Amino acid sequence: MGTAGTGRRVVGFAPRGRAPCHGDILQSMAERRPSDRQLDGAVLIERRVGTRRPRMYRVLLHNDDYTTMEFVVAILVSCFHRSRTDAVRIMLEVHHQGIGVAGVFPREVAEVKVAEATAAAQSAGMPLLVTAEPEADDDDDRGGGGGGGEGGDDGG
Repeated sequence: MGTAGTGRRVVGFAPRGRAPCHGDILQSMAERRPSDRQLDGAVLIERRVGTRRPRMYRVLLHNDDYTTMEFVVAILVSCFHRSRTDAVRIMLEVHHQGIGVAGVFPREVAEVKVAEATAAAQSAGMPLLVTAEPEADDDDDRGGGGGGGEGGDDGG
């Protein structure tokens, strides 16, 4: 039998003063839906666990005067699994607007992507700045804006 706080439903119940027996546990769920009046002091606990989409984070590439355009494309292809066409488009956005969205991910994934891209830039001697910021919530509905995961919404 489940207990309160475990996130499981209590399948069996027993009237006050009587422990559930094997026969009680094997009764069908249809028979186990008595009204509160029929419980006569027994406790039936059902805990509903709601899930919420994780807050999404935009991974941003920032323009600088030293990181080559080809290196930015290579980072987008290798770290963010973008097609070459998408990578060139995002690179041009970074070049012309000063910032571009590489992808939209849950926080933990975004942090890993930032670390991977930053490490690759440092090992190549490039000062590319990669950051992550939370997406704006629409009516406090987390996960709005669609996309996400590998090759997620590019914000463009």
